[in-house]
Amino acid sequence: MTAKLSHYQWAVIVAILVVVLDQILKIWVKTSFYLGQEREITSWFRLCFIENNGMAFGWQLGSKIFLTLFRVAFVGVLVYYLVKLKNSPGIKMGYLLCVSLVIAGALGNIIDCMFYGLIFNDPMPTAVATMFPEGGGYAPFLQGRVVDMLSFPLFSFNWPDWVPVVGGEHFEFFKPIFNLADAAISCGIIAVILFYSKQLAYSFAELKRMREEKKNKSSQQN
Repeated sequence: MTAKLSHYQWAVIVAILVVVLDQILKIWVKTSFYLGQEREITSWFRLCFIENNGMAFGWQLGSKIFLTLFRVAFVGVLVYYLVKLKNSPGIKMGYLLCVSLVIAGALGNIIDCMFYGLIFNDPMPTAVATMFPEGGGYAPFLQGRVVDMLSFPLFSFNWPDWVPVVGGEHFEFFKPIFNLADAAISCGIIAVILFYSKQLAYSFAELKRMREEKKNKSSQQN
């Protein structure tokens, strides 16, 4: 009879699956699409290959190396947080899965930043990238670009001319192009806000209790 997986083990499995699927999709797009190429799947969903140096949904913030190191530190803190909570009986599986989604999403984009500049070339326009090119990659370690491709233009319209500031302009929802890693981060954070805010507060109380318990044991031994 096989042993039942713990909540923590399920969280790890989900994180691994998200990272693997994210990388498979990115590598396929990178080696099958030229930069800027679009492919319509439905009227409300299309694949559109772009790259960015920023954070989720193409936002820019600070230097490339700083962003990559920030992501690495962020993932390290979250992994430590998840490991510390794995034996806490009051932590629900859903909350651990949310944390694992955020970790997986951040890790997926870290892989792009760390290695894509080393393993892909920078092809001419309308040409697709080559993986492990003879001439080397397009950027040093930590300075690769994040691959985005998911576009959901659910609806669009033109603002009436009489509307201040945006009158006459075209509006499209949802305009940002993102990847599976971005989606995992967003889903994990939104789910925590909507459904697990009490678990978030409880988790910090648990960490505080663990620190005090460890401190008391250490003082007793001395």
